[in-house]
Amino acid sequence: MELFFKARSVVVIGASRNPSKVGHVILKNLLESCFQGKLFAVNPHASSILNVACYVSVAHLPQKVDLAVIAVPVVEALRVVEDCGKKNIKHIIIVTAGFGELGNHDDEIRLQVLAKKYNLEVIGPNVLGTLDVYSGVDTLFLPRLRLNRPKPGGISFACQSGAVGSAMLDLMAKEGYGCAKFISYGNATIVDESDLVEYLGDDKETKVICLYVEGVKNGRRFFDVCKRVSRKKPIVFLKGGVTAAGGKAAISHTAALAGSVEVYKAAMLQAGVVWADNLEDLFDFARVLEKAKKPLGRKVQVITNGGGYGILSADAVELNKLVLTSLQSRTVDSLKKVLPPLVVVSNPMDLIGDATTERYRVAMDACLSDKQVDMLLVILLYQTPLITSDVVDVVKEAFTNTKKPLFVVSTGGEFTDVHKRNLEEFGIPCFSLPERAVKAMKILVDYYNKD
Repeated sequence: MELFFKARSVVVIGASRNPSKVGHVILKNLLESCFQGKLFAVNPHASSILNVACYVSVAHLPQKVDLAVIAVPVVEALRVVEDCGKKNIKHIIIVTAGFGELGNHDDEIRLQVLAKKYNLEVIGPNVLGTLDVYSGVDTLFLPRLRLNRPKPGGISFACQSGAVGSAMLDLMAKEGYGCAKFISYGNATIVDESDLVEYLGDDKETKVICLYVEGVKNGRRFFDVCKRVSRKKPIVFLKGGVTAAGGKAAISHTAALAGSVEVYKAAMLQAGVVWADNLEDLFDFARVLEKAKKPLGRKVQVITNGGGYGILSADAVELNKLVLTSLQSRTVDSLKKVLPPLVVVSNPMDLIGDATTERYRVAMDACLSDKQVDMLLVILLYQTPLITSDVVDVVKEAFTNTKKPLFVVSTGGEFTDVHKRNLEEFGIPCFSLPERAVKAMKILVDYYNKD
């Protein structure tokens, strides 16, 4: 599997001079990434494209190539796969659609026969492509102008749907989430979700595995692989096709038989996998599991400068079966000596609307030093007038000096987003709403207590 992501040479079969064609976009993306290997193109009607030498066919390539990306019409795809097999190219990505998802199961069977004959590893058909943010192997067929690539990080995302994958990659880039690898695996004719989880489980760059799955090829193997890998690193799982309508759509999308959501959920939870109900959960959970520190327990302290947000946070803590802790009496006494009389030194701790940056520093330091606090939820509403931008440095300092998980909730517009981005890039999980933050806190606690 390694050569899908660390290939030293790549050939784009079906490369085109037309900028709107898939083969042109893939070649251009490889050129514009940090990929340092050799590039080749196959197009019988061109001598070069984007200054990359073109060859009449795979057979005419001057050397063996690590990875082939096939972007030709479905009627030509199997012939090209056989050409790759004869040329001893063992790793192939087929972006071409028109196979089992459209009822063309015969060609998928022929692809399986060819893969067995030549001992091929094939991702696809009907895929968006793959991306390794570290190596620069970028075989996605969507241009960088429209789909920003995320920065390097620890989240790897295997996605059966190219559309879901592309939108989430773009969102990850916008939100500043780090990515290791992305794989759109489509019909999973040869390489399936089990193969990908197994590979990512051993990948040093991957800290958290995200999965969007419409249907599983081999349920028993998938369960066994997930159970084994989840002991080493978190797996966050989102199932597509959980309703009758969604399941019917999945069949025509990737030829996937959706199956019972209850069976999937029970199996995944038994395997130690984190279940996500939607895309928002998928990446909330993934980034928290990537960044947050291991919690010692379920006891949460809330600090806020808005009373209503404190109430909503307290509700969320209880609804998620976490514990709204009680501070030690000496912590309460010491805070009452230095904080204004109107500040409510309890849980939630309301620093009130005239809260200053220094008030946050005092409150966070005291709570993080308290043995009754396992996790800290800081509500930081930047709309209040006395908080300065230096509060970001204060939160960073508190985060650096503690072994306890610290989460920040800030709701607002552009001014708020600038400060949230600053904290996120430092490794502090930030949320716009308290309910989402607390739900992610619960996932963190449950993951580290699953055994």
